[in-house]
Amino acid sequence: MNHEAKESSGPGILITMAAFIVVVAGLRVASPILIPLLLSAFIAVISSPPLFWLKRKGVPTIIAMIIVISAVLILVLLIAALIGTSLDDFSRNLPLYQERLREKTNVLLAWIGHTGFDISIDKLYEVFNPSIAMRLVTKMLSGLSGVLTNGFLILFTVIFILLEASSFSGKLQKILTDPAKSLAYFDKFMHNVQSYMVIKTLVSIGTGIAVAIWLAVLGVDFPLLWGLLAFLLNYIPNIGSILAAIPAVLLAFIQLGKIPAILTIAGYVTVNIVIGNFVEPKLMGRGLGLSTLVVFLSLIFWGWVFGPVGMLLSVPLTMTLKIALDSKEDTRWLAILMGEMPHKKPEQKDIAASKKES
Repeated sequence: MNHEAKESSGPGILITMAAFIVVVAGLRVASPILIPLLLSAFIAVISSPPLFWLKRKGVPTIIAMIIVISAVLILVLLIAALIGTSLDDFSRNLPLYQERLREKTNVLLAWIGHTGFDISIDKLYEVFNPSIAMRLVTKMLSGLSGVLTNGFLILFTVIFILLEASSFSGKLQKILTDPAKSLAYFDKFMHNVQSYMVIKTLVSIGTGIAVAIWLAVLGVDFPLLWGLLAFLLNYIPNIGSILAAIPAVLLAFIQLGKIPAILTIAGYVTVNIVIGNFVEPKLMGRGLGLSTLVVFLSLIFWGWVFGPVGMLLSVPLTMTLKIALDSKEDTRWLAILMGEMPHKKPEQKDIAASKKES
């Protein structure tokens, strides 16, 4: 009996792997269609709590929809205008920045060579070229700007998703065999996703504003662009803050020198320590975290499937999957494996011993 089970499990695993490869290949081919839809769903999830709040306050659905969509439209237009103007100026100056960075790097390597270390500059540039970080930022923001050209498609999709959201639970009640149990699971899943998205967005906005103000005080060029980059990459825990800091630090080093570059690093570190270790865990709770390995792998996977926009949406997509797994008992163990290291709870013996000592 066990032998037959082992024989049947082999083809089953192969079929599952083949189906996964086919689905991933389909996602990559359909990325021009799926990326605007994913952005629409992302915006709709963030916009639904204020919409439902306005409706609970007695605002008619149409008025509430107009208020929420107007706010979303203004925000998207501001981001698109900021990316368009700042990115054009930055792209125009990029060759000059790269040349200055190469000159300063050569001076630094020459100084290191005088200390006794024999370093080949050409070999070092083959392995590590800091100007690649600036080109990566340009490519990422250009990809986002290209997606925002489908603004009307995204906006109309958001409107239709929000219109359907209020009637979706009623439709589920008619088609489900056990509506009470299934709707409880669905409500828990949607509540956790909305809470995560809204809190993460507010925290990311705070991060972007703090970074932009600090860079403006230091006099670094394009502070709003680097604040926007910090806002976008803050959706990627741990890794995102490092990726957002690299181009701003390099630009501060090129433009202003070593001391402002060190102060730029200090500003990023301070903002991310305060927000990442104190503000965000207090608002969100530690149960909604992802392990660093899962974050890194999701960044590579979704970036390969959907490009630069996939990198920005990698953690929200993976987080949605984790919340879905955590909302059901049968799959909760997978959510635990994807999460952070749980904090060790004190054992009952230790608690009793501490009570006796006190």
